[in-house]
This record gives sequence, structure tokens and C-alpha cells, in this order.
Amino acid sequence: MNNWKVELSDYICIEVSINIESMKTIVIAGGSGFLGQSLGRFAQSSGFEVYILSRTQPQNSFDGWIQWDAQTMGPWVNSLSRADVLVNLVGRSVDCVKTPENIDLIWRSRIESTQLLGKAMAQLENRPSVWIQMSTAHIYGDSPTAWCDEYSITGYGLAPDVGRAWEEAHLTHLPVGMRSVILRAGFVLGKDGGAYTRMKQVIRLGLGGRIGSGKQGMSWIHELDINRMIVHMIEDQQMQGVYVVSSPNPLDKDTFMRQLRKSMHMPIALPAPEWLTRLGARLVFKTDPELALYGRYVRSIRLEKEGFEFTYAHLVDAVHALRNG
Repeated sequence: MNNWKVELSDYICIEVSINIESMKTIVIAGGSGFLGQSLGRFAQSSGFEVYILSRTQPQNSFDGWIQWDAQTMGPWVNSLSRADVLVNLVGRSVDCVKTPENIDLIWRSRIESTQLLGKAMAQLENRPSVWIQMSTAHIYGDSPTAWCDEYSITGYGLAPDVGRAWEEAHLTHLPVGMRSVILRAGFVLGKDGGAYTRMKQVIRLGLGGRIGSGKQGMSWIHELDINRMIVHMIEDQQMQGVYVVSSPNPLDKDTFMRQLRKSMHMPIALPAPEWLTRLGARLVFKTDPELALYGRYVRSIRLEKEGFEFTYAHLVDAVHALRNG
């Protein structure tokens, strides 16, 4: 038992006792990105010992940084034998122009790193008890009307193909007896990255009006809720399998952008027809226009049945928190 002195102000000081032996250790593969850093901060504040597994050392390494290249075995493997939890977030961002080179990187960064983690754990006598694996809600494809949940069929196209291969790599290389949780996540909204920062950029340029049809689904989740959810999944050993990780209240893109504009006090909102969106996405924002033009409505049947309560179930509350937090 170790005693820690915590100063709450210049005048108040208390001592708290923490049982170091009871602290769980979490390794976040791909923890140098926006979501990894957000999860690391939350997990550490929740009493976890947090280690980051990444190519380059992030600004915040928490309790330690473990270097790897996501392609070959190395000394990093030993870190997994001391961990209680592995969270795999590795994957090249899809917020890019889909050149053949970028498509190849999107595939390889996800599949090869996931296979490597599984092979590494297979050779360990002691390994984490749970592997939480990132996936994507894009796996359901792009339907303007259908609502999807954990039991829905997956879709057609690059993103669904990558999502299926990503999950298959995880399940194929999952060590026998190890608990697995797969997160089919929607757009994560956070102050320091993710979809929210990109959309604010669009709105500030006066381009936050209707994009394409405006009817495409926008399934989103606040960073606090995905962090809370992951920690909850770690602690509840009954939770396993596939979960949709998204707010229970997705919106159409037109309504979503209107609420963001209102929060930013931006009265100007020029519409962007499909041809202009395709041109501007590639030339101005250097990204894939389909991220803006298509979408899907997803929600979790499993989380609802299991009683998980969202802190930010509605966009207006999530955006208010991001703007004022």
C-alpha cells in the first residue's frame, strides 16, 4: 500500500492510499493518436497503469512508451506479458484521399498489426485477459434509410471489406480462452481530434450547409462515452463479442451540421452539392469526399439491453460539452 499526497489547492492537502498491486495495466496499441491519447488520460484517471505502444513517442506517454514498427516481433512483446488489458487502435486514418498507396496503407496498417499482436500473445505464457479490438461502423455500408445494429448484415465497398478483414484478423489470431470485445465505432467527437475538428474547419469556411442530399446518416459518439464504455467493458467480464459503439441518437447530416453551426454561432451556411463536395474534398481538404457524401444510421441493441447509460446521448449536449469543457 502506497500513500500519495494530493494537493487540491494552496490550502487543502489530503493523503489517499492506493493499493498498487490491485491496479490494472493497460497497453494501448496505436495510442499516439487522438483516441489513444484520450483513452489513456481517462484510463489513468480511472486508476489504470497506462502504456502506449506506437512507432513514435507521443507527447503524453503516461506510465511508459513501448516502441514497435507494427510489422515485426521485438522487445515490445514482453510488455504484453505484464499487461491485464490490450486495446488495439492501430490503423492509418481514413481521412485521406483514397490513392492506391493510401488504400494499401489502410489495409496493411490494420490487418498486419492485428495479426502481429495475436501472434505475439500466442507465444506468451502470461498474457492480457481481454483484448479490445477497434473496428468500424462503416462495416454496414452506406444506406440512406436502413438502421443497423449488431445483428445487421454488413455492407459492400472498401470500408466494409476492410472492416470484415480487420475483425477476421483479430478473431483468427485471438489466443484460446482470451476474452474478446470488438468495437464497431461511429465518428468519435473530441476536442483534440476526430470528426469534430474537421467539421469545425468546414463550418468556419462558411461551407457548413447541406452536403449532398443531407439525408445521409451521421452516427457519432462523444470521446468521454467511448472511453467510459471501454473501461466498463474491461471491468465487466461478461461483456464480449461485437458491440456497436455510437450514440443511440444518430442524425441526418443536414441536422447534424445545423446543430454544429448553431453551437458555433455561424449564420452563414453555403450548401455543397455532390459535384462541389467531390472537388473540394480532394483539392482543399485533401480527403475522401465519400466521408461527407455517404453515411449510415447505427445504434447498439446490446448496450441498451445491458444497461449502459450515455453521458452524451444527444448531439446538442455533446457539442456543448466540447465547446465549453
